[in-house]
Amino acid sequence: MAIRDVRIRKIFRTGAIKAIASVTIDDSFVIHDIKVIEGPNGIFVAMPSRNRPDGSFCDIFHPINQEARSLLSNEVLRAFEAA
Repeated sequence: MAIRDVRIRKIFRTGAIKAIASVTIDDSFVIHDIKVIEGPNGIFVAMPSRNRPDGSFCDIFHPINQEARSLLSNEVLRAFEAA
């Protein structure tokens, strides 16, 4: 998996959500609505999700192993810090 581009689309000054990102993978896929969130343990990356009728959330996209998750999260956070 090669991350070709990370774009920070929106930056929020207030609230827990700090930014919204889009990531291009292998010049073949784009993932929109990745969130950079400030939680009680620091800043982290949350994958795009949707609300279910019961009020719970379901990820629309997510890495299936820790290596892929770390790669994606690190690239998004690097772009966020640069923005």
